[in-house]
Amino acid sequence: MKLRFKDKYDYTSYWEDLVELERDAEREFHLKEITALSGKEREKKGRAILGLKAAFLGTIVGDFIVYRFYREDMPDHQINIGDVVLVSRKHPLRDGIEGTVFEKGKNFITVVFSQKLPSGKKWRIDLFVNDITFKRMLGTLEFFEKGYSLFDEDIVLGHKKPEVCEKEIEFFNSELNDFQKEAVKKAVCSPQLFLIHGPPGTGKTTTLLEIIQQHVRLGYKILATADSNTAVDNIVEGLIKRGVNVVRIGHPARLKKELLDVSIDAKVESHPKYQQIKNIEKKIQKLRNLQESYKKPIPQKRRGLSYDEITRYAKAGKKVRGHKIETLRSMAEWIRLQKNIQKLVNQKKNIEDQIVEDILENAEVVCATNSGAGSDFLFEDIFDVIFIDEASQSTEPSCLIPLIKGKKAVLAGDHKQLPPTVLHPKAKGLTFTMFERFVKIYPDCAYMLRIQYRMNDLIKEFSSKEFYNGELISAENVKDRKLSDITGIEGSTPVTDDTPVVFIDTGGKFLEQQKKGSRSKYNPQEAQTVKEIVKQLKDVGVNPEDIGVITPYKDHEEYLKKIIPDVETKTVDGFQGREKEVIIISLVRSNPDEEIGFLDDLRRLNVALTRAKRKLIVVGDEKTLSSNEVYKRFIQFVKEKGKFVSVEDIKPVKTVK
Repeated sequence: MKLRFKDKYDYTSYWEDLVELERDAEREFHLKEITALSGKEREKKGRAILGLKAAFLGTIVGDFIVYRFYREDMPDHQINIGDVVLVSRKHPLRDGIEGTVFEKGKNFITVVFSQKLPSGKKWRIDLFVNDITFKRMLGTLEFFEKGYSLFDEDIVLGHKKPEVCEKEIEFFNSELNDFQKEAVKKAVCSPQLFLIHGPPGTGKTTTLLEIIQQHVRLGYKILATADSNTAVDNIVEGLIKRGVNVVRIGHPARLKKELLDVSIDAKVESHPKYQQIKNIEKKIQKLRNLQESYKKPIPQKRRGLSYDEITRYAKAGKKVRGHKIETLRSMAEWIRLQKNIQKLVNQKKNIEDQIVEDILENAEVVCATNSGAGSDFLFEDIFDVIFIDEASQSTEPSCLIPLIKGKKAVLAGDHKQLPPTVLHPKAKGLTFTMFERFVKIYPDCAYMLRIQYRMNDLIKEFSSKEFYNGELISAENVKDRKLSDITGIEGSTPVTDDTPVVFIDTGGKFLEQQKKGSRSKYNPQEAQTVKEIVKQLKDVGVNPEDIGVITPYKDHEEYLKKIIPDVETKTVDGFQGREKEVIIISLVRSNPDEEIGFLDDLRRLNVALTRAKRKLIVVGDEKTLSSNEVYKRFIQFVKEKGKFVSVEDIKPVKTVK
């Protein structure tokens, strides 16, 4: 993991290599999945659509060929504009043709190809690789190397310590605690870089919103980003509630419905000049309808003639290459209409550009994903301050996309929780984020929020000591939270009483299993124990919506979902940033060799342990888990301060094959 870089070339070459490796790995992931799964299985995962009909739409600039694929009952899917897809009649790896998604709607997807498709009645589309984000990361690294960054290059390279200061200010949110206020004062005053370290439940986003609002008051032009659409939408919602004029960049299909009014598309449509666009579109449609009366000069019919030659010969009334004069004149008229259409298209584009420029100029805050900050909308835009939330979950090249657009940056995150997901084993350097690197080389620029508003004090205690130097403080209104507060009665078992932290030891009785062809693990008997725990909680009045089940393994997650369908079950990654009244953690690993695999990524443990408000129940094999010192310390902590019980004290569990 590199903390500092010699120069811009050292920086860009290091990150470019890792991005290319990850790009290849994502491609390989899809290839393997297409090979291993049936079309229907892949469609269930949202990475394929079957049974599509196709319609040829024509060509666009550069002779790219456009098709629209449609189906009345289009399933939910992860395929988005800019994604590379494989389109096939039977099997994507045998007869698939690579294309790029150009447009998408409720019942259709439009794809651009470099070649024409063969004839076929039914088509299948498979997500292949989301190349747009990789292209934008690589493009931004190239810009950085060429010296196009507004943000100080020496700070990025690790050569220059940013200045930190603080000043007294008037707060918009009077309910901020002293630590949050301190972070706001430092972030507003510091001229180049500030880092907000927000452990679980400490109000990181609330603090970030206050800092953004303070900069709005100062008249700065602001770009706020995060790696995920969900995190960006959370910022947008918070800013709207605070009365900030915000514009959300991003495809409407990826935004929360409630936020569509502030999307760039909606703002364009409500702009006074938009009627001009509608009028031009009507003229274009009229000309296209007229074009249908004439022969389209497709390559087979042109017989090698250019558009100019067709027009010239038609005007002269000359036969050429076996064309009748009537045919030449018909094609010439089609060409004339096409030129008029192109003029109108250009005119429409100019008006659209003016509208977008006007909207962005008048917005107080522009919001987008990190990748979205590299979109055409913002290509030439520059900002005074860049805010990046979830910075500890974003790779450095991803954060660089928005960062180079401003002179000052405020990053928020928690490097003690999960890093970005990286597929390629040799690209693990991407998990060392810009946020963590800056915290390490510029510690004076980082400030940790300390009061947590989520967990009972005992639930907080272990993570605080293990990951945050014992500095987390529980807010008065949460520190004594109990299960009986929401049920009205205290249960009589370790599962249902008011003990905040419980460990249920499976005692090596339930060994982990592995499906053929899968690298994941699952533990059916441990899953049945979880089912019994959920039943007991529901029996004392806990709402299933208030229970969350976390497991590190995908196969175990799928098994749990089948047997406990009414309770939300996710992997650790799926629960980051989330919370529930009761959390059950099913750790799966139990084997004679006492191997715990990737459970030794302790940031996973930290995330899992900090999702519960009132009760945390951990199910696992003490002997296997104790091979790791941190798990050993956690189990000892539960023995001393919570309740450590055998699985037999819960209920005998029948053997499951």
